[in-house]
Amino acid sequence: MTAGTDTMTTDTEQTRIPLDPFVSDLDGESAALRAAGPLAAVMLPGDVPVWAVTHHAEAKKLLTDPRVVKDINVWTAWQRGEIAPDWPLIGLANPPRSMLTVDGADHRRLRTLVAQALTPRRVERMRERITELTEGLLDRVAAEPGDTVDLKAVFAYPLPMYVIADLMGLAEERLPRLKELFEKFFSTQTPPEEVIATLTELAGIMAETVADKRENPGDDLTSALIQASEDGDSLTDEEIVATLQLMVAAGHETTISLIVNAVVNLSTHPDQRELVLSGKADWSAVVEETLRYATPTSHVLIRFATEDIPVGDKVLPAGDALIVSYAAIGRDERAHGPTAGDFDITRESANRHISFGHGPHVCPGAALSRLEAGVALPALYARFPGLDLAVPADELRNKPVVTQNDLYELPVRLGG
Repeated sequence: MTAGTDTMTTDTEQTRIPLDPFVSDLDGESAALRAAGPLAAVMLPGDVPVWAVTHHAEAKKLLTDPRVVKDINVWTAWQRGEIAPDWPLIGLANPPRSMLTVDGADHRRLRTLVAQALTPRRVERMRERITELTEGLLDRVAAEPGDTVDLKAVFAYPLPMYVIADLMGLAEERLPRLKELFEKFFSTQTPPEEVIATLTELAGIMAETVADKRENPGDDLTSALIQASEDGDSLTDEEIVATLQLMVAAGHETTISLIVNAVVNLSTHPDQRELVLSGKADWSAVVEETLRYATPTSHVLIRFATEDIPVGDKVLPAGDALIVSYAAIGRDERAHGPTAGDFDITRESANRHISFGHGPHVCPGAALSRLEAGVALPALYARFPGLDLAVPADELRNKPVVTQNDLYELPVRLGG
């Protein structure tokens, strides 16, 4: 297939880059994707062929191109029945109807309702609660026996989960089971027989939460969405349930990885750690450079082309699927200069990253994630200024999640 020029190529003329389901070398994989050009032919785990946009400028264009949509029915492979209903990533490719899966007027309607509930004022009001949770969790860290602790388990995971539970009005007793379900939801290794059961149970928990908030409304986002639907909007229960699931999934996973990756990179770049601990650099710079250099979301699934779209010297064909490879994009030298591969919190271009997305589908929870990390990291290092990795960085274990730059655990020494 061509688009008016003999120089443009399609995937039939090149080898697809397989994304490693075990994420054993994300940096190397991302470098290979960038080297393949702004539009790379890739293979998702499960032998699902898609395209990846891997350069900053082209990603911004495609993320605002109305010819790239969220409707899975545009996907030719889906139409042909080539995507199995128990594919481990089906929950990300074909989630329930929410602002994540619709475009145009429907997307604006759903996003507006969420924006009305998740206002800057509501986010800022959570600062006190985030500070309270942070200090309580740091007390737990300090009480851990010995000098070594899994910082992810006792700090980086529970903080965002408690925050999002408060925001959405989720019962705290549901959090352990939700942790198990979301791990299966994101993993490339979930057995096929568990995929549909996981999706069903997640939807059931969210539906029960919505039903409870109808009976017992509170000062939370779920109650606000229900109230909006009762005020005459056409928001359905299915949309509320799907929005709740989306916000919980995205609202905790991104912040977990942001905190974990910041600690890893400060530990492996002691000169940068000294800059921020001495006050010569701001913690906001640590957050933004971490978002760029070690973005929490490595790849976002999936968008679909409604017509042939030229991208560089290639074509994104009509009916094909597109993923956004933020891990590759974050180190694009065209956007961040020849030192894009360096972790540098003094970088002037750090605020130009697009790790929370770009265009209509930019993450609505970006301000909350920044707030959480902006409270958690300085408090962590104020309490434990000698904090460092307890194992060499190359021994840290990546989780088998192609969408998240995530670790199984983060063993650290707290220092003196």
